[in-house]
Amino acid sequence: MTTAMEHDEDLALRRRFLDRAKRVVIKVGSAVLTTGEGLNLPVLDALAKEICALRQSGRQVILVSSGAVAAGRRKMGLGDRALSLREKQAAAAIGQSSLMRSYEKIFEQLGQKVAQVLLTHDALSHRDRYLNVRNTLFTLLDWGLVPIINENDTLRFGDNDALGAMVTNLTEADIFVCLTDVSGLFSANPLTNPEAKPVHTVARIDAAVLGMVGTVHSGVGTGGMGSKVKAAKMVSARGGCCFIGPGREPDTISRLFAGELVGTFFLPQKEKLASRKHWIAYTLRPQGFLVLDGGACKAVLQGGKSLLPSGILEVRGKFGIGAPVHCVNEQGEPLAAGLVNYGSGDIDRIKGAKTSQIEQMLERPKDSDEIIHRDNLVIL
Repeated sequence: MTTAMEHDEDLALRRRFLDRAKRVVIKVGSAVLTTGEGLNLPVLDALAKEICALRQSGRQVILVSSGAVAAGRRKMGLGDRALSLREKQAAAAIGQSSLMRSYEKIFEQLGQKVAQVLLTHDALSHRDRYLNVRNTLFTLLDWGLVPIINENDTLRFGDNDALGAMVTNLTEADIFVCLTDVSGLFSANPLTNPEAKPVHTVARIDAAVLGMVGTVHSGVGTGGMGSKVKAAKMVSARGGCCFIGPGREPDTISRLFAGELVGTFFLPQKEKLASRKHWIAYTLRPQGFLVLDGGACKAVLQGGKSLLPSGILEVRGKFGIGAPVHCVNEQGEPLAAGLVNYGSGDIDRIKGAKTSQIEQMLERPKDSDEIIHRDNLVIL
């Protein structure tokens, strides 16, 4: 839940985590980086100076940058109309070169070398590729460079908030800084509710915090506050901190690390999720869904039990053995993620059955008593 801390206590908590932060991932959104005329070069210049200041303080910095699609949109005069997937991909191909050329020019003037890294979700969803990306980024950091990362929008269009969180966890960074066009999280949507108040510190992302998330979306970005809070949850689950704050206000990063009460600061979870389980929950995309009855929901959420066929009401989607799936309740709310021991066809045949009935219903030896073993099951 949101903490109700006094000002001094709030700042002291921030300082404790920020002072020991040695590796920082900064994500900056399209709404911050672009204007109606294209890239916002003064913002890029200010961002580069703040990143260089962090580097000079002895910290390693990775930048996850949006802006390629928006830059391409402006370059081609496509206006603010909705773009199809292929148009977004084409705009990204056009805008990516402009974006990197601008970054290289600005950082070169500051004496800082950068490297471009384009990622797709597939590069992070396969364990061997995941480790290859990790090693590449560590090498670039060891060489003193600032890696500039974007999802390869020419191949797959996605959400850079989630990408930034994945990179934070991949590199074991201490803090994920998410710069956006709003000043942080509010108790309600500030555009529609005059009583909305800023939330400075979040100790735990629960239903109350998720209820504060508004539906405000940028005209040029792909994610609203909801995607940023979900990204914060991904980071905090692995023991990292997250900050959401205003990217267009002057010196936001410097003010944050100087200890000012700016934006919203998310504290790490007390119980750190193991690397493999975090990968299952937040990196793998579900290939299907299993609808659970009330008893199975309770056993999974409260009892830490494996998922048995008896508690499954419905199978949605087609998937094979070992595929990642999400478990949902009858209202469709996500409860857990896991890797299945049976394909969708077999699960559909044995759903609702006792484990002693599996072989009879499948007419072959059973692969496992569990649909998902608890070692491969993660609460969301």
